[in-house]
Amino acid sequence: MYSTASWRSFTIGLLHEIGLKHTPRCYLNYRFILAIMAGILFLLLFHGFMPPFSSSFEFSWTVFISLVIWQPLIEEILFRGIIQGQLAKREWGKHLWLNISSANAATSVLFVVMHMINSSPLFALGIFVPSLVFGYFRDYANSVYPCIIIHSAYNAMVFAGLILHGNITNVLH
Repeated sequence: MYSTASWRSFTIGLLHEIGLKHTPRCYLNYRFILAIMAGILFLLLFHGFMPPFSSSFEFSWTVFISLVIWQPLIEEILFRGIIQGQLAKREWGKHLWLNISSANAATSVLFVVMHMINSSPLFALGIFVPSLVFGYFRDYANSVYPCIIIHSAYNAMVFAGLILHGNITNVLH
């Protein structure tokens, strides 16, 4: 039988393994702030050329919470925490090109493929660069928390873009 101390140690180790650990000062880093600002600008411009959804839909808080909180949380733990974290342990996953690890690139390809299930292929391909940004911060901070925050900010801008371009109805209800 495991002692409480060994169970706690195991749990903390597992959480750290998937990137759920504190990242001091990451959020004040100029790269982090630049990533948020560039993403917001890109997404607002992106909506003008290619809205993420083909038709309008009615606003609901459930959709908003899912898009801005749950999807980034679940996707980042799965893709950046588990998949990228495991690929980064491989020798080939550690190779860098322009500060992008092979593990990040492979995870980003998988991220795009998974988004093709519910999105148009062109929109899903547009997710590749933001995915590389999320992965960059996973490698940089060795944590998924910055990825979750940036992903949430980007998804909030997707939602804002839908509102600004008239794709969401009944926003005030």
